[in-house]
Amino acid sequence: MPFWVYVLRSQKSGKTYVGQTNDLARRILEHNDPSFNLTLYTKRNPGPWELVHSEEYPTRTEAMRREKYLKSGQGREWVHALLHDM
Repeated sequence: MPFWVYVLRSQKSGKTYVGQTNDLARRILEHNDPSFNLTLYTKRNPGPWELVHSEEYPTRTEAMRREKYLKSGQGREWVHALLHDM
């Protein structure tokens, strides 16, 4: 089963969110569902949230490693550059 690292961007505020999951379509729906309570960051910041980048990994460990990197200083710079080029 593949795992995904993804970057969402709020269409309203422009804020970004980085996460990982084993079901990308379901997770995007959860981030945009006001009744789903396990997505605190995307609940506190206005959406809707759109998928702007995703990467597939064979194991959760690899996906978590990439997620951690994208949330680091260098990773945030990489995400910012990615979004700037869009």
